[in-house]
Parts: sequence; C-alpha cells; structure tokens
Amino acid sequence: MVTRRGYRWAIAVMVVVVAAVPFTTGSSVAMQQEGDTAIVPFTIDVSDAVLTDLKMRLEMTRFPDEIEGADWRYGTNLAYLQELVTYWKDEFDWREQERRLNQFDQFTTNIDGLRVHFIHERSPVTGALPLLITHGWPGSVMEFTKIIGPLTDPLSYGGEATDAFHVVVPSIPGFGFSERPPESGYNAARMAEIFATLMARLGYTRYGAQGGDWGALIAAPLAIDDAAHVAGIHLNMCLAGPPAGDTEPLAALTPADRERMAAREVFQAEETGYSAMQGTKPQTIGTSLNDSPVGLAAWIVEKFRAWCDCDGDLEAGFTKDELLTNVTIYWVTETATSSARLYYESAHSDRSVLGGRVEAPTACAVFPAEPFTSPRPWVEARYNVTRWTELPRGGHFPALEQPDLLINDIRTFFSGLR
Repeated sequence: MVTRRGYRWAIAVMVVVVAAVPFTTGSSVAMQQEGDTAIVPFTIDVSDAVLTDLKMRLEMTRFPDEIEGADWRYGTNLAYLQELVTYWKDEFDWREQERRLNQFDQFTTNIDGLRVHFIHERSPVTGALPLLITHGWPGSVMEFTKIIGPLTDPLSYGGEATDAFHVVVPSIPGFGFSERPPESGYNAARMAEIFATLMARLGYTRYGAQGGDWGALIAAPLAIDDAAHVAGIHLNMCLAGPPAGDTEPLAALTPADRERMAAREVFQAEETGYSAMQGTKPQTIGTSLNDSPVGLAAWIVEKFRAWCDCDGDLEAGFTKDELLTNVTIYWVTETATSSARLYYESAHSDRSVLGGRVEAPTACAVFPAEPFTSPRPWVEARYNVTRWTELPRGGHFPALEQPDLLINDIRTFFSGLR
C-alpha cells in the first residue's frame, strides 16, 4: 500500500468511465457489449433534457456567504463564481462547444469490460509517430483541442512533415465520455494496462506517450509494462520521491531546488485538501459534486486558478468558455464521483504511483508555475531522462495555457526517437 507521505508526492488527478445514455449517440452505446472489441464511431450529443435540467439548477443556486475581503484565500471567490454562473446560465453555448469537440474523430471500444472513449486523429503524413496523450484531474480531453491539429498536421501549422503524429487522446475510465468502473481496483497502473490494450487494438506497435497530472502518473507504468512498444514518454509533471537508500536527500540539492521544495511544502499544506478528500472519502465529496453544478464548478475552477501561470487572474489563463466546457463535461457525464475515486484507488494500491524505474527515454518539460515538482536528481533516479527543459511560461495545464511551447517541446523530444 502506498504510504500517506508517498501518496502526497503524487497528488494530482482522477479516473473512471461513464455509462449513461443521455450524452451519447444511440449507436455508439447500443453496439458496445462486454467482450466486443469493435471500434465504434462516437459523437457527443448531450440531450436537451440534461441541458434543461442544468439550467434549472443554475437558476435555483443557493450561494453561500463570504467573509468580507476573503478574495480566494478561503476557496473559490464568491463574486467570481456568481459571475461565472451567470455566464454559464445566460451566455455559454454548449452546442457550439459540442460542435468544436465533434470536429475530432472520436470512437469507443470495450476494454476490460468498460466502454472507453477516445479521440483518434490520424495524420495525413506517411510514417507519422503514434502518440498517446492522457489528461488528468480536473481536466478532460478538451484540454488538448489546441494541440491536436499542429501535432497531426504540422505542415498546416508551420512545422515539418517529420514532426507529424497520429494522436490518440482517451478519456480516462471514470472521466468524461468513458464508462465508470463498477468495482474497485482501477488505479493508475490498471489505466495504463487499458491504454496499452487500446494502442495495440489500433494497430500501433511502437508509440510515444505524453501527459501531465494523472497522465504522467499513468505514463510511467505504461512505459514499464509495455516497454516493448513505448518509444519514449514526454511529461509535463515530473514527480519522484527521494532516491532509494539516500539518507540525506536534500543535502545534494541546489539552492534553487531547495527553494522549490520549500514552496511545494507550503503548497501541499495549503492547497491539497481536495486530494486528501478524494484519496480517502471520494464518495462523500462526490455526492455533493454530482448534485450541484455550481458546487462542481467551484471545486474545479479553483484548481485551475491555483495551478495556472496567471498570477491570480484566472481569465488571463483561460476563457470562460474553456473553463465551462471542461466543467460541463464532468456534469453531463456524471463523473465527478467516479473521477475522484482514482485518487482513492491509487492511494490504496499495492503499487506506488511513484515506484519502479522507467528505462524508456523520458522528457521533462518543467513549466514555472507547475505546483507538483521534484528535484531533477530525484527524477533522474527514477526515469531515464534524456531531455530536461525549463520553460519560460506556463503552469499545470500547458496544452491550454501555452500550447506552442508544449508542441515544440514534444516535437523536439520525439524527433530523435522516430
């Protein structure tokens, strides 16, 4: 079992899958049965009834009080939340966001008894490298809408044909449009097994993996367990515990690393209550999040602000449409609870999310506002780090915040692994 301290090193995401019919096209659900390995086209199509219910709940919101001058110190700022909810209720156009998401080729397939949803955009370039990109919590596949085009069709975005990827972006089981696991045991390592099966089913015998948050914590066991097929992994959240046997792990760190570690300790003391809750009692908090869209928005949006490189100005990092598209995905799929369970399952697994040596070539893209970091010597003790890049801007959600920086670092890393 992962120790509580070991779990704290890993902080970051959720998983599971979604089964309800309202947000799917009928054929993509009806054709999927356990044991059926067919790859079925999928279109996001949330029912009018679900959207009507959402608007009614937003109109009936009972907001809490707030201490004068609280700002964001006690959690989500009341004035901003009210502004966001008004926009969600009166101006946000889910159908437009649905259309944008449906521009990408999407599918479902049954793996491990679960219907797994994924975007699969093939490059027009012959010989493109398959690339699995995995989101985390509180994110979703919508995080990557700015980078899929440049990665799959680089010639149309100022790149070279040799930069091309076939991109696969799954919804982690229990998140978004994937099915919710009905039993315990779906931890990060088991998610990695599911994604290895997915890549094999798509016919990819050699591929790269990319991720931050839970995406990074899934990429590690994927690279270990499917080493014969993983060409390399690119991470924008590089976590590792102190090297085994090192009795004074802080002694060899640079002053800059020690300063980062001190900042991280403060962050973990003040900003990780969500992880403790989801890692111990996900069903309790999940009940509230599943019943109140405003509560769900407050729970998620506060993390986007705390983890972005936006100096406290949330909308300097994300638009309201981006924030609400992500929150609405959690709402219409009813995956707030199931995604939270990934924390519990991984914390109570006999396989640590930070354990095992990764021999696959590994790139660490270090964005300055990323709150979950480890010193480079610790990371190098666990991963075969062949590229370490300190980026000038960006935080925990670089595909949304700084897509160009992330794209360029992914291209550069995998250029030597094709």
